Amino acid sequence: MPNPLLTVIIPTYNRPELLQRSVRSALVQAADMPEGSLEIIVVDDGSSVPPSLPAHAGLRLIQLPENRGGAAARNEGAKVAQGRYITYLDDDDQLLPGMAAAALKALRETTLPQPVAVLAGIEVVSSAGQIINTRLPPTLPKGSYFSLEAIQPGESFLTKQTLVVEREVLLSIGGFDETFQSRVHSELFLRLNPVCSLLGLPLVTYQLAAHEGPRVSRNPALRQASFEQLVQKHRAQFEAHPKQFARFVYQHAQVCWRIGQRKAALEALVWATRIHPLHSSMLIMREIKCRLGRYLADFRAEPLKTSQT
Repeated sequence: MPNPLLTVIIPTYNRPELLQRSVRSALVQAADMPEGSLEIIVVDDGSSVPPSLPAHAGLRLIQLPENRGGAAARNEGAKVAQGRYITYLDDDDQLLPGMAAAALKALRETTLPQPVAVLAGIEVVSSAGQIINTRLPPTLPKGSYFSLEAIQPGESFLTKQTLVVEREVLLSIGGFDETFQSRVHSELFLRLNPVCSLLGLPLVTYQLAAHEGPRVSRNPALRQASFEQLVQKHRAQFEAHPKQFARFVYQHAQVCWRIGQRKAALEALVWATRIHPLHSSMLIMREIKCRLGRYLADFRAEPLKTSQT
C-alpha cells in the first residue's frame, strides 16, 4: 500500500470470534478517508489456530511463531506499519465510525507543542450492548506525566487505548516495554508524555467490551507484579507527584479488594496513607460517604418494596 496516513494495529490471541468484529470496525474507518490512506495490520500472537480475515487491499496479517504477549505484538505491528500515524485496537473492542477522520483532523488543527498525539473518549459496553461508563481524556502538553498530573473533573486517565501517535515518535522511545505483562499502557505513557503532547478530544470513538473472557488485567498475580514493577521503574516521577502517587496506589487498592486480593489491598491502602496522609484520608472518607449513601438509599426504598408485595 503506497503511503498510508494511518495504520490500525490489532494484536490478537485465540479470540477469532471477537476479532472479526474488531476488524470490521477498523475497515469502516476507510469510508471517511482518501483512498489508500488507511492500513490495518492484525498481529497474530501465536494463536493455536491462525485467524481468518476478509480479503481487503488495506488489510494484512502478521503471524508471530510463538506467543510473546501484548507488548511484543504491538511493537511488531509498529515496526512493519507504513502509516505516518499508528493506533491500536484490542481484538475484543471496536472503533466507532469516524474515529480515524476525527483524530487526523485534530492533529492537523492543533496548536499544542509538537509532536502531538491524540486521545479520545471510551464507552465501556456490557455483553448486552448497554453503555456502562463513558470516559473522556485530558489534554496534557509535552513535558507532563500522564496519570500523575491534576486533571479536570469528568476527565479520565483510563482512555489510553485510544492513542493515535506518530509511528516515529513511538519507536523513538522504544515502543512498549516487553518486560511488562500488565500495565503496559500506563508504563508507555509515563515515557511518552514527557516528549509528546497529548490532545484529548471530547468525543467517544472507542468501545471497550466489559466481557467475562480472559484478560491479563484480571490476573491477580500479574497485576500485582506489574504494579510493583511500574512504580519501581518510574519511582522518581511518582515521588515528584505525591498527591497523584497516593491516588494511584489507592486506586490499585480498590481493584485488589474487588478481585479478592485482600492482603494486597490493605498493604496498598497503608502505603497510600504514608505517601500523602491528608489526600488518602480524603479519598477514604469519600468512599465511605458514597457507600453509606447507597446503603441509606436502599434502606429507605425497602419499606416501599414491602408495602407493594
